[in-house]
Amino acid sequence: MTTKTRDIRLVVLDMAGTTVADGGLVERAFAAAAAELGVEPGSAEHAEHLAYVRATMGESKISVFRHLFGDEDRARRANTTFEKAYGELVDDGLITPVPGAREAIAELAGGGRTVVLTTGFARVTQDAILDALGWRDLVPLTLCPADAGGRGRPYPDMVLEAFVRTKAAADVRQVAVAGDTSYDVLSGVRAGAGLVAGVRTGAHGDDAFHAAGATHVLDSVADLPALLAGLPTPLAGDR
Repeated sequence: MTTKTRDIRLVVLDMAGTTVADGGLVERAFAAAAAELGVEPGSAEHAEHLAYVRATMGESKISVFRHLFGDEDRARRANTTFEKAYGELVDDGLITPVPGAREAIAELAGGGRTVVLTTGFARVTQDAILDALGWRDLVPLTLCPADAGGRGRPYPDMVLEAFVRTKAAADVRQVAVAGDTSYDVLSGVRAGAGLVAGVRTGAHGDDAFHAAGATHVLDSVADLPALLAGLPTPLAGDR
């Protein structure tokens, strides 16, 4: 495992829940979207929808709303309301970096690896997050589903888009993917990434990570540089 981890040239990291702590803003923004579509808070329908949102954290949000509301126009209305509400919460200063995340990204880049940040949000929301954190120049490339032809996680498209655009790696096995949801993990597995890590700072836990095919589970993305350097990481359990 040491040789493989040291050979990683491209690192693809999720944002919300992995490198960015948003304190449950997704659920708050969903409430606004549900209200826009006439879903009453406290109703069985609202509870069912919220359970699905929680289960599919990491997936492209427009895909989630297509599943929930079926009709494309209704899905787009919900998505627009969601993105607006989430952006306003971001503007209110309700997000912070996951402790050690910025330092980890800097360490990875300092070691000659290319880091790309990805999200299931729309570009306007991703940019709002980057601006709020002062991360516009932190990495050379950030991607949202629209940047990869419209398909977000669990499809491998954003990971492969990062691979193609950066040209940082010669082989997909030289790619590492890390995220806080099973959808992040599944996207990395489907892309053929050599290392796929679930991190315990967000939506999903160890069982979901392993079921999706994670090669490692970490307490935090802050543990990733040590893992890639081949150093001991007590909670990095190989499957």
